[in-house]
Amino acid sequence: MAKRKEDPPPSGSPAWMATFADLMNLLLCFFVLLFSMSSVDAQKFELISASFNQTFSIFAAGATSIGEGVLISNGASQLRELAEYMNSTGLNSEGDIIPDEMKDELKEAEKTMDEAKLAESEKMAGQIEEALQEKNLDKEVDIEFTAQYVQLTLNGNLLFDSGSVELTAAAFPVLDQVGLILQRYAGGLIQIEGHTDNVPMSGAKYSNNDELSSGRAYSVFNYLIENTTIDPGMIIHAGRGEYNPIAENTTDGGRKKNRRVEIKIYNSLSSY
Repeated sequence: MAKRKEDPPPSGSPAWMATFADLMNLLLCFFVLLFSMSSVDAQKFELISASFNQTFSIFAAGATSIGEGVLISNGASQLRELAEYMNSTGLNSEGDIIPDEMKDELKEAEKTMDEAKLAESEKMAGQIEEALQEKNLDKEVDIEFTAQYVQLTLNGNLLFDSGSVELTAAAFPVLDQVGLILQRYAGGLIQIEGHTDNVPMSGAKYSNNDELSSGRAYSVFNYLIENTTIDPGMIIHAGRGEYNPIAENTTDGGRKKNRRVEIKIYNSLSSY
């Protein structure tokens, strides 16, 4: 009976040794990687973390995701602390991202910018007031200003009849002059707001003061678009209803003041 010929013994190193050598190479690469991570420039890392925090709001307090490991080493149960973690990584030990000296510079720059905005609005308000005085309309239009805009307040009783959004005949000359003024500052954003008193609507076309104030703001917007060269894309119109009174609604005089249309002209240094 023929016997099976046995295979000759393998030549060279045994198979386990090749596997062991591959494992050693992988371990070497792993420790080299750990060494490279441990030598990260701390200052550069803080700057990068600060940049991510300001841009994406994700790194914020000094903790890291490897090492202390709120998200990794402590397990998935720590996910409920994600909001706290995301608001606490990337800051230094004092909780500051920006050095104190840089903070002072930023505050000073912000103060300078606010002063420039206020000066710009004040200059614009003075020019508008002169223009209204020349046309004897300074009593029909009140002027206020902030660092962001100059506000023209028009008497709602002059512009509209009670419960109506149709402009009165007396409103046309006022809006014509206001339109000429707005054209001078048409490069900035213009916002038209309608306001009412708190007396409920009854038996009128509009069911509530929100609708009435929106309709009045739109009427002023539409008149200005048809009679000026202002870009419609630079005008916003909105109804504010009874929710922003400037006087008490308990008296006739107060309610009269609250029935108004405000036009805000944003200066060139501000954005809406």
